[in-house]
Amino acid sequence: MIKVAVCGALGKMGSEVVLAVTEAEGMEVAALIDIAATGQEINGVKFENNLESALKNTKVDVIVDFTQPKSVYENAITAINAGVKPVIGTTGLSDEQLAEIKKLSEEENTGVLIAPNFAIGAVLMMKFSQMAAKYFKNAEIIELHHNQKKDAPSGTAIKTAQLMASVQDNFANGNCAEVETIEGSRGGNFESNIRIHSVRMPGFVASQEVIFGANGETLKIRHDSIDRKCFMSGVVLSVRYIFENNNFIYGLENIL
Repeated sequence: MIKVAVCGALGKMGSEVVLAVTEAEGMEVAALIDIAATGQEINGVKFENNLESALKNTKVDVIVDFTQPKSVYENAITAINAGVKPVIGTTGLSDEQLAEIKKLSEEENTGVLIAPNFAIGAVLMMKFSQMAAKYFKNAEIIELHHNQKKDAPSGTAIKTAQLMASVQDNFANGNCAEVETIEGSRGGNFESNIRIHSVRMPGFVASQEVIFGANGETLKIRHDSIDRKCFMSGVVLSVRYIFENNNFIYGLENIL
């Protein structure tokens, strides 16, 4: 039986993770952590508001983190030092923080899985975009999320751009010299001149559209998450994988 702790268990994603783990064969919720916890419990498991003490007091194999960008790094370090394998869905980690987490996981010989997106369709959207990037010299990304998402651009957009940049070094071929009359109107300029535009709006869960252009044609690759349940099969798959393996993984596509 895989014993799972859920960090951020009172949040929208965290509550879905609790339900998914409860329903999954061969795993159970062993600990529930949320900074807003005030004595709640689910199926006899009481919420705690301190991760370190929760991991000290409970036997846990894997922790699933859907918290906030400001806390996810410390949560990952705390888990690894406690001998618990993290599955991280919280985005906003810097390259330096990712490198530190990877270094510590290797030093401790323990598994870590970080995924910007756990939806199978979103992973395919990223891979299809990487494939298309070989054939188009102009591309931009529009990502759309609910207005409670704090980091921008999304981890999915960054991961997509990284995959595209790995096969093409410039996606602004032939563009004229631009002048922004309103600062930021052309979005953020990422590697290989990939423009990323972030939309935050009530009504969205998570959507992304990658637009490719060439003479006389455009190609749009889009994924829409309609319900947060779409992420749960990837979360459960990740928990099973990391329980059995001790390597560092960045991106769900690496275990599919």
